[in-house]
Amino acid sequence: MMEEVKETSALSVHGHNIKVTEVLQDGDALTFIIVSQKFPPLPAKPQVNASAKTMKQLGFLGLGEWQPHCKALETFLRQVASHGILSKNKAVEIFLTSSDAPGRQRVKKNIFNRLSQAVEELRKEGHKDVDKFFQDERDHNLVLTGCSKNIAERFLDMVLTEQKIAVACGHFSAALHLCVEPGEDPNTQAFSKVCVKLSDVFESMKKNMMSVAENNVNTLGLGLDLESRYQEAEKEMLFRRTCKLVEVETARRNTEKAKPVKKAAMEEVQKTAEMEFDHICEVAKQEIAQLKGVRVKLLQQALVQWCEKQLLTAKESADQFNQHLQAFRGMAY
Repeated sequence: MMEEVKETSALSVHGHNIKVTEVLQDGDALTFIIVSQKFPPLPAKPQVNASAKTMKQLGFLGLGEWQPHCKALETFLRQVASHGILSKNKAVEIFLTSSDAPGRQRVKKNIFNRLSQAVEELRKEGHKDVDKFFQDERDHNLVLTGCSKNIAERFLDMVLTEQKIAVACGHFSAALHLCVEPGEDPNTQAFSKVCVKLSDVFESMKKNMMSVAENNVNTLGLGLDLESRYQEAEKEMLFRRTCKLVEVETARRNTEKAKPVKKAAMEEVQKTAEMEFDHICEVAKQEIAQLKGVRVKLLQQALVQWCEKQLLTAKESADQFNQHLQAFRGMAY
């Protein structure tokens, strides 16, 4: 849930005008070039130095070029800019209009604190809810989070396999040229012609498989990745609400056990916690309703785009392979 949100007037930047045009890499750090309606000056380009570690962490968004990553960030920023609550946050306005890149946050690596936090989160995640709506939503989200993450990972595995097949076809296409031999012998000439034509076929197969993999990433791949992130975001929101629920129940118990001299103070703490909890529940229900509509719409768009792209690629490949077939038939006469 959102706490201590500094509200201001609506954004001076319209969501549909936000574009992420480029991403630059400097070691493990990524710098995104974000263009908003006010078109702030662009920061200086750092030296590009690809890191295998960074690529591994990015998963789907680290495949091939950085364009899918830019598209994903662009979608996220547009949704933030059009969000009823987040768009009123002054930090969002500054981020979208300032030419200065945000400062990097230093991550503290303390394994004992992380283990303690993990145990505490696990305890609170299993806490029984007092509201059937939220208990059902938590149970449903738990299932969908696992399923969406699993299908995104499996789809990524498929894309990686397609890319490997494309590379293998390219290698075989190049290797076939090694079989071409000069000479006047008719059999040698015929064999060389077959090798050259067959090399062209495998080159076409390579390009086809590369197009199929690229289509998968830029359409359904991004859609599945976004769906997984939606579920993770809802899970985090529901967890924060559960934490506040635990805080409310603790405050109530403390009030019941408090001595007369501390009773008034404890009742005030309980009242504040209950008010915050009621507000969180109200906002959470609105967010859940909005999320369901948005995620269904975007996933539907991803599926339609995926079908259209792959259908177009299939038609182009069929035409190309038909030409190769006609060429081979011509060689038989």
